Amino acid sequence: MTTTKRGRGRGRTSALIIGATVAALAGITPEASATRARDAQPAWQDCAGQDIPAGMRCAAIEVPVDWAEPDGPKVRLDLARLPATEPAHRIGSVLGVPGGPGADGIDDLKHAASDLTELRRRFDLVAYKPRTAVWREQMPPSCMQPGTSLFEPQDKQQYRALAAAMTRAFKACQNADKTGLFAHMDSLSAARDLDAIREALGEKRLSFMANSYGGVPAAAYARLFPQRIRAMYLDGTVNQTDGWPDQTLRALPVLEKVFTRFTTWCADTPACALHGQDAGAVWRKLVRDADRRPIPVTSSEFGKGELTGWHLRSFGFVGDPGPDHARWLAFAAAVGKARDGDGSGFADFALGNARIWATPGALAMTCADDRGYSGYAQLRKFRRQAQKTSPNFGGASFDALGCTGWPLPVANPSLPLPARGLPPFLGAGSTWGDYAWTESFTRMIPESVTVGYDGPGHVMYLSGRKCPIQHATTYLTDLRLPEPGTTCPAE
Repeated sequence: MTTTKRGRGRGRTSALIIGATVAALAGITPEASATRARDAQPAWQDCAGQDIPAGMRCAAIEVPVDWAEPDGPKVRLDLARLPATEPAHRIGSVLGVPGGPGADGIDDLKHAASDLTELRRRFDLVAYKPRTAVWREQMPPSCMQPGTSLFEPQDKQQYRALAAAMTRAFKACQNADKTGLFAHMDSLSAARDLDAIREALGEKRLSFMANSYGGVPAAAYARLFPQRIRAMYLDGTVNQTDGWPDQTLRALPVLEKVFTRFTTWCADTPACALHGQDAGAVWRKLVRDADRRPIPVTSSEFGKGELTGWHLRSFGFVGDPGPDHARWLAFAAAVGKARDGDGSGFADFALGNARIWATPGALAMTCADDRGYSGYAQLRKFRRQAQKTSPNFGGASFDALGCTGWPLPVANPSLPLPARGLPPFLGAGSTWGDYAWTESFTRMIPESVTVGYDGPGHVMYLSGRKCPIQHATTYLTDLRLPEPGTTCPAE
């Protein structure tokens, strides 16, 4: 699940206060987690299953469901390791931190192994199944029942109604949960899981490859255990430390530029359904009209519904044109039909996402990371900023709306990340999308660099992009960063 920032200059005193505050909110200090009960070293054996890369070994560890209760119930985390191919020159381990949240890092390693052969010469490549992926497999069926179909509240009364509906759904999910994970999927808990893996590997310090939402537990790890990071590569990661509203506002100008690419392409492409027209003006009129008079639609999967302008702004446009611009061709055709009252081209995707992002079991993996609005006043302020920033897509964020009504305290609040004690990080991201997120993260860490990929895409090393992978390999192996401003051409 991907929805799909601040500079330096904060004093040491405030950094120490912030670190202490986060530890207190989480109910356990880093020092306490370091003295937790340790299991025996994991028993590595040949991995079972299909599509296993040659030499991959598997094991498992158990960690507390609630790190504040180390002797309480446990959750099993599966591990996988591809040993270094040049053991005499081995440096250590690189641990992958998967995104989603809910993605299985072992699947990521299976997929990426052939593209990481150079990195593997000097490192064991290690992956794991995070607690969010365990939750996805074990959550009760009631947790997949949407609390509502998301909409954009226009006043306090509508906001309160949305919050009440989501609170009921969250509580029903929590009451049905037998694992205890519902209340403990925040990224501070995930960061402590990462440190338990480090201990199980017998490493004093680890190198990391974090992707997408994996940047949130990576930031939490940097906050709690800075001295245990040898190197950190961030690929298309979000920057939760700046707060989700700022993260979205940072992405909107990029989306506007991509939309301009679409309108330019459409003007030059006779096959585009809006060719010969002002495609941007057609889109904006469609959205305005849908806000006034929602478009009735019927989805084969989700039944009857209505498409408002908010649905179209949130779920209508896809920035990646796809092979042979297939996605942009489909988008233009859907816009042309929708302005004539036929919203079928948007129905499945928009109605589906409006329900998926109101599913308590999915949202429980992110809401404790401070993803929701604090109240209607914050939503209204954000909406004004978003509409000013993005005439084509500005509006309330669907992910933050879904976390409205979260019934538990925010375990991992958005706070600036103290850079003291951290090594320089390397980031990578698409200039068409997630570069702005990743760069806002690495900018917090002195001497860090983010490489831009000049094309669409998300998570370069899982996409097999050779140039970003080479920069990551050089950095992780030699701790040598590329020059600031380095860009990789589209592949």
